[in-house]
Amino acid sequence: MAFVQRQLLDSGVAILTLDDPARRNALSVDMVGDIMATFDWLEREDSARSVVITGAGSAFCAGADLKALASASQASLREIYEGFMRIAESPLPVVAAVNGAAVGAGVNMALVADVILCAQSAAIDTGFIRLALHPGGGHTWMMRHLIGPQATAAMVIFGERIDGARAEQIGLAWRCFPDDELLDNAIRLAARAAESPPELIARVKQTISEMHAVETHEEALDKELLDQIWSTGQAEFRERLSAVQNQISS
Repeated sequence: MAFVQRQLLDSGVAILTLDDPARRNALSVDMVGDIMATFDWLEREDSARSVVITGAGSAFCAGADLKALASASQASLREIYEGFMRIAESPLPVVAAVNGAAVGAGVNMALVADVILCAQSAAIDTGFIRLALHPGGGHTWMMRHLIGPQATAAMVIFGERIDGARAEQIGLAWRCFPDDELLDNAIRLAARAAESPPELIARVKQTISEMHAVETHEEALDKELLDQIWSTGQAEFRERLSAVQNQISS
């Protein structure tokens, strides 16, 4: 049984659907293996330029498999973490289309994406404290970086559950859409990144990731400079620059 369904569109957008709806797409060892194998395949496939991740049925991802938690060890938890860390480490731009419940590690699955879009009926619930379980997988670090310490405390310590509209309001999601419009909008957004040169997108993604450690504007300028110079030497830049210049002159 495949726990991840994949569809590669002509636009270069790959749609990955977590597919274990009977267990609300909980992260099992088998699903983690499918996620890793799918991203290995996508990164070998030249026509794959960007990724949309969503869930089958009414949930996005209900977190780690409860059986795995019941017999948890450092090794077994790290094995579960590999599911979303593989996504975080990919050079491909990733959009999370949170179509329903995202709980615990399922929130991590969304947080590692480059952009999160939510359905109005999305239900985001970190859920760790309710299980008397400490958050894991870098959950508090990702949450704090994205929404700040107060919102992180409200959701993690005080157990606030939020819908798609509230997620957009506090900056956890980029946009919230009616349920039946979520996937089309996620594909549309991903397609924009798919139109750009893959190595350029990979370099920009890496730059954004590394900027959290940069403290001054001068450092940021230096960090971007070499890659910007590299991009000016690429054929795609010269072609697009020429097209813009011709458009202006005409």
